Amino acid sequence: MRPMSGDVAAVVVTYNSADHVTSLLDSLPAAFGDLSYSVVVVDNGSTDDTLAILDARDDCIVVRSGNVGYAGGMNRAVAESPEAAAVLILNPDAVLDPGSVPVMMHVLSKDGVGIVAPRTREADGSLSPTLRRAPTLGRVGGLSFTGLPMFTERVEDPREYVHEHEVDWAVGAVLLVDGECYRTLRGMDESFFLYSEETEFSIRARDLGWATVYTPDAGAMHVGGGSGESAATHTMKVVNRVRLYRRLTGPIRGATYFWMTVLVEVRRGILGHRKSWPTVRALLQPSRRPAALGAGESLIPA
Repeated sequence: MRPMSGDVAAVVVTYNSADHVTSLLDSLPAAFGDLSYSVVVVDNGSTDDTLAILDARDDCIVVRSGNVGYAGGMNRAVAESPEAAAVLILNPDAVLDPGSVPVMMHVLSKDGVGIVAPRTREADGSLSPTLRRAPTLGRVGGLSFTGLPMFTERVEDPREYVHEHEVDWAVGAVLLVDGECYRTLRGMDESFFLYSEETEFSIRARDLGWATVYTPDAGAMHVGGGSGESAATHTMKVVNRVRLYRRLTGPIRGATYFWMTVLVEVRRGILGHRKSWPTVRALLQPSRRPAALGAGESLIPA
C-alpha cells in the first residue's frame, strides 16, 4: 500500500508544454492554501524544453514516459503519487486561482459528489464554457447555433455558470476527483488515448453514484491548445466521440451516430474547416485512423 500524502495528489500530463507548465506549477502553492499535497508530472515524450524546465524544479516528481496518451499518462501519474483523499487533474496550460483547491475540496465533501469542476476563464478573462451535456443523437453537431439543449452538448448559457449545480460532465482541464472514486473506477479508460476520456469517466462515475458538480466559487484560467492541435487530433476527437456513444448505447444507435457524424464533418469541410476532410477520410477508411486509437479494424469504431 502506498503511503498517504494527505489531502490531494495533483497530477499533470505534459507533451511539449514548455510555454505553459511553469505558470501552472507556480500557481499551486497559493491555490492549495493550508492543504497538504503532492505533485506528479508525467511527460509523454516531449521534444521541446519541457523536461529541462521540470528537472530544474524541486516541487514535483517527474516521470518520463513514451506517449501513452492523456488517460494513460494520468493513470500513471496517479499510480506514482502517494495515496490521497482526492486527485486533482490538471492540464499543463491551466493556472489555478489562490485558494481554489480548498473550495473545491469543500464541495467534494458533500454527499454523492465524486468530481468537482471550477469556473474556468480564457486567457483574456472571458468565461470559458467548460460544462457539457451527455452525448445524444440530437447533439451530434451542426445545430448548436440553435442554443437549444436538445441539440447542444456545450453549455453556453452564462446563467449556468453563476451557481453550483450538478452537470453531466465538464472539460478536464481542472477536475478534483474523490480518491475512492478514482480508484473504484480504476482510473480513466486508456483505449481513448486522447479525448472523450473525461466524458466517459464522469458518466461511469455517475452510474456508480458519484455526481459531477460545478462550482463558481473556485476559479482557474485555461489557455487551451497548449499541446497543439492538428488534423490528426481532430480526427481522434471525432472518432472517439463515435466510440463513446456506441459503447454507451449499442451498435445500432452507434451506427446512426457514426453516419450523422460523417454528414456533420462533410458539412464542416464544405464550410471551410480544412481539418474535417482528413477526418471524413478516416471515418470512411478505418486504416487512415490514428494507430494509437486501435480503431482501424471496422467501419463503425468500437
